[in-house]
Amino acid sequence: MKRGLSLMLSVAVALILFLIPTPDGLEPYAWHFFAIFVGAIVALILEPLPGAVIGIAAVVIISLLSPWVLFSPAEMAAPKFQLAAQSFKWAVSGFSNSTVWLIFGAFMFAAGYEKTQFGRRLALILVKYLGRRTLTLGYAITFADLLLAPFTPSNTARSGGTIYPIISNLPPLYGSKPNDPSARKIGSYLMWVAITAACITSSMFLSALAPNLLALALVKSSINLDISWTTWFVAFLPLGVLLILTMPLLAYWLYPPEVKVNDEVPRWAQRELEKLGKLTRNEILLLCFVCLALVMWIFATAWIEPAMAALLVVTLMLFTGVLDWNDITGNKPAWNTFVWFATLVALASGLSQVGFIAWLGKEGGALLGHLDPTLATIALLVAFYLLHYLFASTTAHTTALLPAMLAIGSSIPGLNMTVFVLLLVTSLGVMGIITPYGTGPSPIYYGSGYLPTADYWRLGTIFGMFFLVLMIVIGYPWMAMMFA
Repeated sequence: MKRGLSLMLSVAVALILFLIPTPDGLEPYAWHFFAIFVGAIVALILEPLPGAVIGIAAVVIISLLSPWVLFSPAEMAAPKFQLAAQSFKWAVSGFSNSTVWLIFGAFMFAAGYEKTQFGRRLALILVKYLGRRTLTLGYAITFADLLLAPFTPSNTARSGGTIYPIISNLPPLYGSKPNDPSARKIGSYLMWVAITAACITSSMFLSALAPNLLALALVKSSINLDISWTTWFVAFLPLGVLLILTMPLLAYWLYPPEVKVNDEVPRWAQRELEKLGKLTRNEILLLCFVCLALVMWIFATAWIEPAMAALLVVTLMLFTGVLDWNDITGNKPAWNTFVWFATLVALASGLSQVGFIAWLGKEGGALLGHLDPTLATIALLVAFYLLHYLFASTTAHTTALLPAMLAIGSSIPGLNMTVFVLLLVTSLGVMGIITPYGTGPSPIYYGSGYLPTADYWRLGTIFGMFFLVLMIVIGYPWMAMMFA
């Protein structure tokens, strides 16, 4: 019943916008494209169907209605214009996008971590050596996520597949039970540190969150600006280091655990490591391959496209047996994300193609053009960040709002677009902390039973505003200095 109502609401929103008179300065076909786009975004938020299904449906509908929603009368009047061929070419354009393939390749890296259990080994080693005190255990969880993040483009997979299964074993060792007052002994602290670390590392690395890579493609298609892995990393580095080093301590002060010292945790980690045995051949190969990918992403972008570097490493993993072909074909999350993001890239690029983004930038520029560029940058960043309260998906947030923000920003005289773009895209990870539904891992930790609703909303607001203030006070001046 809920699924049907959500689907009907999505369709209703699209139809209402479709029938509203076209705003001045915009072509009717561009407004009709926008109507279908908004309907798709509403469906992504309400989730009556999987995201990939929604994306495919929206692309197919637009292709079928292309004479009225995708192409101008002038385009269709051209002698050599072939409507059917051009409609299909647009529909599948997202599948040729290099960023979409980079996302797919990074998912295969994550599959290697999971299959070889190398990710689990890293986390257990940190717990073994840092797990005696609850505070240092918080740092162990944070560092484990930090080590996995550059090669795991799904923070949901990183948290749900590696971090959470390990830390969920720790609270019971001290009688800390979910949905019970004893949760505050140690479980609540560990779960909050884990979700916060996932958000920070998702902002720290381009390849740590799938919507980061989607944002990269949208920036390229909207304003033709390329952002490299290194540029992203340098832009967020001072803020990221500060947050990594202070967040477990801040959580320790604001959400203190009752248990301060825990001798049993390192012993448990030691037993788990003994079960894993010695480092295997495949783990060593995986470590070499992911380091090779990182080196190519940082130093070799002039010779090899980052997506091709990822595919090269996947090929090496297949040839050496780290992964087999069944691991590729059977990886449903990877294929689902591949299709989902390919269709979203096509939809978002379509907004530019039909002229909607240019019109929006012109209108937004007329409203904000009188502002000082610094004030305009901060105002748009704050709006972009706080509007995440309305989204249960970072992907939907990125697809819906990023092109609009880029259009408005590019129309403001004197605004440094490189700095503006970096502020927006690096905020995608940290903004996920503000709500229990703000990012993929949120429901995992919220549903653990260790984070009561009131605590989650309170801490989400505190940490979310802390992150936003630091983005403005530290991140903005640093980026302005580095990318002036």
